[in-house]
Amino acid sequence: MKRKSPVMAVALAGLFMYTSCFPTEQAETKDYTQYVNTFIGAADNGHTFPGACYPFGMIQTSPVTGAVGWRYCSEYTYQDSLIWGFTQTHLNGTGCMDLGDILVMPVTGTRARAWDAYRSHFPKDKEAATPGYYTVELSDPQVKAELTASIHAALHRYTYHKADSASLLIDLQHGPAWREEQYHSQVNSCEVNWEDAQTLTGHVNNTVWVDQDYFFVMKFNRPVIDSLYLPMGETEKGKRIIATFDLKPGDELMMKVALSTTSVEGAKKNLQAEIPDWNFDGVKLATHDEWNSYLSRIDVEGTDDEKTNFYTCFYHALIQPNQISDVDGMYRNAADSIVKAGTGTFYSTFSLWDTYRAAHPFYTLIIPERVDGFVNSLIEQGEVQGFLPIWALWGKENYCMIGNHGVSVIAEAYRKGFRGFDAERAFNIIKKTQTVSHPLKSNWEVYTKYGYFPTDLIKAESVSSTLESVYDDYAAADMARRMGKEEDAAYFAKRADYYKNLFDTETQFMRPRKADGTWKAPFNPSALGHSESIGGDYTEGNAWQYTWHVQHDVPGLIRLFGGEKPFLNKLDSLFTVSSKLEGESVSSDISGLIGQYAHGNEPSHHILHMYNYIDQPWKTQALVDSVLHSQYFNAPAGISGNEDCGQMSAWYILNSMGFYQVCPGKPVYSIGRPLFDETTINLSDGKTFTIRTNNNSSENKYIQAARLNGNPLTEPFFTHEDIVAGGILEFDMGSTPSKWGINSNR
Repeated sequence: MKRKSPVMAVALAGLFMYTSCFPTEQAETKDYTQYVNTFIGAADNGHTFPGACYPFGMIQTSPVTGAVGWRYCSEYTYQDSLIWGFTQTHLNGTGCMDLGDILVMPVTGTRARAWDAYRSHFPKDKEAATPGYYTVELSDPQVKAELTASIHAALHRYTYHKADSASLLIDLQHGPAWREEQYHSQVNSCEVNWEDAQTLTGHVNNTVWVDQDYFFVMKFNRPVIDSLYLPMGETEKGKRIIATFDLKPGDELMMKVALSTTSVEGAKKNLQAEIPDWNFDGVKLATHDEWNSYLSRIDVEGTDDEKTNFYTCFYHALIQPNQISDVDGMYRNAADSIVKAGTGTFYSTFSLWDTYRAAHPFYTLIIPERVDGFVNSLIEQGEVQGFLPIWALWGKENYCMIGNHGVSVIAEAYRKGFRGFDAERAFNIIKKTQTVSHPLKSNWEVYTKYGYFPTDLIKAESVSSTLESVYDDYAAADMARRMGKEEDAAYFAKRADYYKNLFDTETQFMRPRKADGTWKAPFNPSALGHSESIGGDYTEGNAWQYTWHVQHDVPGLIRLFGGEKPFLNKLDSLFTVSSKLEGESVSSDISGLIGQYAHGNEPSHHILHMYNYIDQPWKTQALVDSVLHSQYFNAPAGISGNEDCGQMSAWYILNSMGFYQVCPGKPVYSIGRPLFDETTINLSDGKTFTIRTNNNSSENKYIQAARLNGNPLTEPFFTHEDIVAGGILEFDMGSTPSKWGINSNR
């Protein structure tokens, strides 16, 4: 399924822009961005940010309301009343800290203050945002702030209502951190240079999650008439600069800043290519139109709140992966070498433990022109560091989470017909990833010796690490088989059955097991594990949630239980047992509970659809309906967990359209409960796939009959090929469960 790459270097009003390869006629007549609420997920632990960004861009310029502690992974919490300033990069919905580069804050009055005395109150009714644009009124300096962005650059516009020592704080020490002392020590080096009265350049190296180098060029539309450097703390190396301008009340100060991983010259090239002029409204419009073009790929008919939930999820899913290569294709790789991306574009920010489940399947369907680029980026990083990325940020590995799910992303793309990458090269790094032990996470000698990770031989997460690795083995086996590599296919297929070694038939749970084959005791299936740093045998979950983590072989899991009846009884129990979380590793990550089903965290995301495998599809329909309505809201606290780089959103998008991919490596969709009266997917080749829901209402959540292109669909599954071929999937709905989807041959 090779698709055309996005058209590049389109000059419009002096702007460098990408244009999507999909038709834009709909975008010209309908504004889909009106249904995006960028504040959804910005309260509680959603960890989203409301500021301006470009689809898959390097820049996310957004306000900062805090920077120390887990609460501030995105540097913004909706409930806060103070803005510290505006930074140029952000992570979207993660549970860890990084980025938050180059804090700037317009100020008036006394120029030299304590480092934390430049913050300002702001009225919530004067804060607003749309895709590609953010604005707020800062009460204390009396400045209106406006932000927009291109791929590699941010453009700020500050209107000073008063001009008492009109200045700008430029804080290069700032960056989100776990602790106060880390906040003041995370910068390793900082160099700045005033090239002229309107141009500041520099280079910063810091370490929070990864070792990060960024180079920048900052330009102002007015000359700096004076500057001073604030005192630095004992452990600080990042400079704080107060730049002062000659302004009158009502004057605008504009600032544009571009980043690069390679050099100041790279940053300058990025800025000149994308924002050569001072046309704020032009950049804002071009970015808005790009967002609208993407959002127009799916058209849904529902209530305004439903549309807002849907298109906000769509928006969040497209913030990353991020293009970190310069406009000339150069980037800093995992070995700190400056190289050119093999296909001209290199992507990073791959939260793969989360996103392999739904976000990447979503990209293969809706954003197919980016998929080959994602795959090639994973391959390039994998070859440099010796294994495929686990969690890739800024072109480097942070070793967060478990499994090697770049394997899944590549194998899924190959299974679905994508061929814009070298398959032999791809499989070679897959094989190396899954057979050569690499730091912290994958001791394959232990894994293959015992057929699981024994709880007494690895530090933590033994059950989860086994089950996640087993899935990747399946993906590797599938790709090998399709490439004619029978020996490799047989090897990985054997390992894909290792999940059976952790199933305890007595308790009917996936349970930690010792090297001698005995079960770890005592055993509490509700006791949470979290990570290596906290402990436990599970990753952000427990036995209740991870017992179902056999995405690739549900029939095999059913047989382990002893058949469909005991499987059903256990599955029913998952949703009815107490939601109390127990053990020493209770975490805010585990949220959105229905019984022990935890929608706020990813290991649970496929479980609702398991009823489809045992002739009880109406239970899948009811549960999907419940989650769609109880876990997603048009409100700042409208996500029941971290957004997780688009995974929580992709789950909603797919399930609200009526289907979900239980096993990402198998191009088969499981049918749930279609939310909208009608959904139309505008495919890249001009075809459409329409999901039509007759007699749809909040009460009528059960499927009575289904037709695919006019032909009866009698089972709750259809294929990826069915969608990309174009057509109509039609459902008749009712208020009571029906016998639709039951396999009468069993």
